Amino acid sequence: MPAPRRSTRATTKASSASQSKLTFTNKITKPLPSRPNQKDKQDKAVKLEDAITRTATPSPAPEPEPKKEEVRALSPSEVKAARVSQAAINRYWKGIEESRLAKEVHRKHGMGLGTGEKVLRYWDVSSQFGPCVGITRLKRWQRAERLGLNPPLEVLAVIVKEGRGEERAHLDQLLSSTAVGERE
Repeated sequence: MPAPRRSTRATTKASSASQSKLTFTNKITKPLPSRPNQKDKQDKAVKLEDAITRTATPSPAPEPEPKKEEVRALSPSEVKAARVSQAAINRYWKGIEESRLAKEVHRKHGMGLGTGEKVLRYWDVSSQFGPCVGITRLKRWQRAERLGLNPPLEVLAVIVKEGRGEERAHLDQLLSSTAVGERE
């Protein structure tokens, strides 16, 4: 049987008094995730106020030209997607609906989603193109294309035509939301 281990330090009141104690007075909290569209809404509101101010009060001296926002160049895929017609997007969605075993039940209940929104929500949950959480829809499409996963051009067409390039997946928005009240 092995001999019991003995500490080399003396256990006296003086040595235990110099030991630091744990305190729980300092609170450490995690920052809440920012809402993805909150900043965009504030930016749009500021731009709208600036536009109203410029039109409401004419300036006596000519103003220098405002800086133009950076416009990113479209990739060849985005140019092709811009040419996709709404009829082609509708045919794509109809093909998806026909391939399903269970038909859509929300149509008769007045869900009110347009074809573009349905296509994007289907894209959000299509796991073969990689995870949708923490990335914009456009970046996810581009990543899938770079990886050779052949993402549908119709999805990119909806993203480009409706200006939803910086929008995150609907599922991502649900996961990052915080509970406001308590349910009874």
